[in-house]
Amino acid sequence: MPFTISFFISTMAFPTFVVLLCQVAVFLSLCVVGEGRYSIFRRFKEAQDTKQGSPFEEQWFPQKLDHFNGADTRVWKQRYFINEAFYRPGGPVFLMIGGEGPANPAWMKDGTWLTYAEKLGALCLMLEHRFYGKSHPTVDLSTDNLRFLSSRQALADLAHFRTMIAEARGLTDRKWVAFGGSYPGSLAAWFRLKYPHLVHASVATSAPVYATVNFPEYLEVVWRSLASENTECPLLVKKASDDLVERLKDPRTYENITKDFNLCSKLQIQTDMDSAYFLETLAGNFMNVVQYNEDNRGFEGVTGTNITIKVLCSVMTDSSLGDPYARYAAVARLMMETTSMKCLDTSFSKYVSDMTNTSWDGPAPIAGGWRQWVYQTCAEFGFYQSTDSPNQPFAGFPLVYFLKQCTNFYNISAEQVAEAVTQTNEYYGAYDIRSSRIVFPNGSIDPWHALGVTQDISADLPAIFIKGTSHCANMYPARSDDPPQLTLARDHISLLLQQWLKQ
Repeated sequence: MPFTISFFISTMAFPTFVVLLCQVAVFLSLCVVGEGRYSIFRRFKEAQDTKQGSPFEEQWFPQKLDHFNGADTRVWKQRYFINEAFYRPGGPVFLMIGGEGPANPAWMKDGTWLTYAEKLGALCLMLEHRFYGKSHPTVDLSTDNLRFLSSRQALADLAHFRTMIAEARGLTDRKWVAFGGSYPGSLAAWFRLKYPHLVHASVATSAPVYATVNFPEYLEVVWRSLASENTECPLLVKKASDDLVERLKDPRTYENITKDFNLCSKLQIQTDMDSAYFLETLAGNFMNVVQYNEDNRGFEGVTGTNITIKVLCSVMTDSSLGDPYARYAAVARLMMETTSMKCLDTSFSKYVSDMTNTSWDGPAPIAGGWRQWVYQTCAEFGFYQSTDSPNQPFAGFPLVYFLKQCTNFYNISAEQVAEAVTQTNEYYGAYDIRSSRIVFPNGSIDPWHALGVTQDISADLPAIFIKGTSHCANMYPARSDDPPQLTLARDHISLLLQQWLKQ
């Protein structure tokens, strides 16, 4: 059985001023070290690349371009950070794994892993993932160059970094512990699995270990998470979404829709892809909030963390705002207001243009890692959060919408995506990981737990299922108002690390 932590949590009444805000205006929203569009990271989440006043300077490691071709001797510079404040001679080494976005040095100053480091006397390192942030292995992001972007190359990066840093700093005989959240959580588990001689233990938080092309279960969890606040909430979201889909069938409604959702330009729906992109963008408001509900990401520089499931459902159940469609639009405007967005860009053609720009100096999808991450979904993982299930509140962005992007952006066919996902599960073992000393924390509110380990695999591969918490919640700095089950989860991980480091 997993280590399941659950308590009754009292909730504060919804503040009136937020409701008033919804009536006069309204937005959009976006784990750890960084994330991209279908992630783990949702489309609007962007990790801050720097933290003003950060005392942790970026450092550079000469990394191999292709670890699986001995004849290829090319190297590049990979960014990393180090915190020696807690290190005691003979102590372990903690390695935070970067993900699908810029590595954020805020994690060298705050986060639960540093609490463990202080207690255990650990040296702390964070390695940025290849092709994200400032870690540029190739001259551009052409599809040909993206063949060097994969979880397998990333794990080999970690192995080489760990080996060389250990030799350089006299840490070869120290016990190394890997940490990661979301996709980096998967990497933390797989690092222990594939390189057991290099990493002693891993904390794989909110890690989707099972690759799947179609992932409609994500939206099913969104439904359940909304319903946990108010059973009417997801029903009203569904009514609003269905109403919007019907309106999109009549071009005469486009002008009003443009005004209702404060779009940057008049809505243009010429293809199914245009419609799907628009509908997915609006659904993303709810997906983002559910995924990161009531977490403590503020220290990273993330805005909008005050918008919670409670806030969304209070808007959706407020009849004074109009019918469910009007409330749905109010949520969109609220999110824009919260994140200081002047208008909402829902142009699929612009998105295609941005995503096919292969320059490192390209638009936001490049800087935020979207082109890179979507490539990884097409070439390894799938993870497409489609509306193909009847047990979820949205409509209009089926699996084919995502698969067409793989073809359009990278010339990867649907058949190739399916084969790549099969290979990923064969290589890593999916849910049936055969290893030891890996702990898998997951939150019940987080939709990604549907692809994670929520039941103990063995005594040495325990799961910690934290009821009422969201994506990577146990990794963020503790707060006085954290629910007791979250505090217990952090304490349990600490005890496991102490136990494992004695072995």
